[in-house]
Amino acid sequence: MSNEKKNILTYEGLRKYEDELHELKVIKRQEVAQKIKEAREQGDLSENAEYDAAKDEQRDIEARIEELEKILKNAEVVVEDEVDLDKINIGCRVRILDLEYSEELEYKIVGSTEADSLKGRISNESPVGKALIGCKIGDTVEVETQAGVFSYKVLEIQRSN
Repeated sequence: MSNEKKNILTYEGLRKYEDELHELKVIKRQEVAQKIKEAREQGDLSENAEYDAAKDEQRDIEARIEELEKILKNAEVVVEDEVDLDKINIGCRVRILDLEYSEELEYKIVGSTEADSLKGRISNESPVGKALIGCKIGDTVEVETQAGVFSYKVLEIQRSN
């Protein structure tokens, strides 16, 4: 039995990874195989840039397929409709107030493989995500980050969908 870490995913994240895996296996593999075949038909492979590029692309595709299969093999899906809205957990969308700057922030708490801070999706393993897990509306939490200590007040917890 492997001790690999579970990849906590929302249903949306699971679908995204499954769709990408399908695209890579069904479409991209065939496209790159065709490119390799065409490059081989040009003759000498030792100085064939198209062949080298196609082989590099094939290697990248196979590496990504392996990565996605590993993520999906260890996936644990959070059913967002069943998330307890009394306290913050993975699958919630939260609205918090940055007490220092009086700025409202909104985040969706997701597993680490789905995190994308630019899209407001923070990991349950990030400093802010870890500190918020288990908090209730009205709670104030201090988060120690690389940029210093920040205080947030939980304003709202809702389903993300």
